[in-house]
Amino acid sequence: MTRGIWKGPFVHPALLKKVDKLKDKSKKTPIKTWSRNSTIIPEFVGHSFLIHNGKNFIPITISEEMVGHKLGEFSPTRKFSGHTPADKKAAAEGAEAGAAPKAAPGAAPKAAPGAAPGAAPKAAPGAAPGAAKPSAPPKKEK
Repeated sequence: MTRGIWKGPFVHPALLKKVDKLKDKSKKTPIKTWSRNSTIIPEFVGHSFLIHNGKNFIPITISEEMVGHKLGEFSPTRKFSGHTPADKKAAAEGAEAGAAPKAAPGAAPKAAPGAAPGAAPKAAPGAAPGAAKPSAPPKKEK
């Protein structure tokens, strides 16, 4: 449920005081704040904030597009450390193999150089001997 419009946006009172003090100064130092639930109002545009994410402070400069959002939206609390090493390895192999031309998925394997044209491809390497597909049984004639 959202906040009632008749209440107006929530901005921590101490944060408003800090912004009012900096309006008169020409050198605007970043405002350090823990108030992630404060709404960004037009008076904040152009100011720099250091927003706490639970561990450290993230520097943010407020622009016009940010008005109406909360300060906490611009300071992520979770750090994405990447996918598992297996995923990184697969991506690296895919990039290396990308240089060589690839066959279309489901295409028949190419014959070995020097093989007779129209020769059937051999069984996959490592397959058990005699594990090739059995041919269809001969049809009975009537």
